[in-house]
Amino acid sequence: LVLLIIFMITSPLVTQGVKVDLPQASAEPLDIDSKPPLVASVDADGRYYLTVGDSQNEPMSASDVAMLVKAHLEVEPGTPVVVNADGNVSYNAVIQLMVLLQREAGVPSVGLMTDTPEL
Repeated sequence: LVLLIIFMITSPLVTQGVKVDLPQASAEPLDIDSKPPLVASVDADGRYYLTVGDSQNEPMSASDVAMLVKAHLEVEPGTPVVVNADGNVSYNAVIQLMVLLQREAGVPSVGLMTDTPEL
């Protein structure tokens, strides 16, 4: 439930980035007063990206994403980290990225982004 809330909050804040078809779910958005999140993305082709603020998105390896997240968290501890994955990406690719972020980058909690369902 908490992760769902985090994802709903970050979804409206992140208007740029990698083109993915997010799964839809009802959740609360992140608190507007929180730090801008780091967004680790996986596109439909399985390529990894990291978005930090207005940074340019270029494909990179999953280990490079983890290394950059770790470096950012050393400078800005407490920054939320969320995974933005295309709905057609395999579950395994998303889980592997989440595990990598937690084990190698030391992220205590990884959130998942979703789109708000259309009524």
